[in-house]
Amino acid sequence: MSTNSSKPEEKGFFEKVKETIEHLWDGTKETAEEVKDKTVETAEHIKDKVIPGKTTAKKPASVKRAVHGKTASAGKTTQKEVSGVKAKAARKIKEIESKAKDNTAKAKKAVADVKAKASEKTKTITAKAKAENTAKKTPATKTTTSKKVAAAK
Repeated sequence: MSTNSSKPEEKGFFEKVKETIEHLWDGTKETAEEVKDKTVETAEHIKDKVIPGKTTAKKPASVKRAVHGKTASAGKTTQKEVSGVKAKAARKIKEIESKAKDNTAKAKKAVADVKAKASEKTKTITAKAKAENTAKKTPATKTTTSKKVAAAK
């Protein structure tokens, strides 16, 4: 029988964050490329229509400023979203670390309690065994000593 699961593996938190950031970055790049293409097309379209003169020269500059403003705002929006995701990830990391520290502390305390109980139980058993051993040796010693005294007479 196969031990491989037929279910897809679930992605961890950091993989999801990474994918979200990559998705945002790719979307921003695509948007920037689209805006750039539109700008080039608009500029070429305007150049075809423009008759050399002072009044027509102002239009491409305003279009460039508008497009530049749009790309800058898209970049700022993306940066805000990325910083928001980073902040959420940092908060989540801190929560996970604090939980891990708490669990570690609890485990260490439990281990220390078990060791203390085991040590106490060992001392009790050792003391009991010594007492029994001493009780057994005492009559045997007296008997041996009395036999030696009787043999010497």
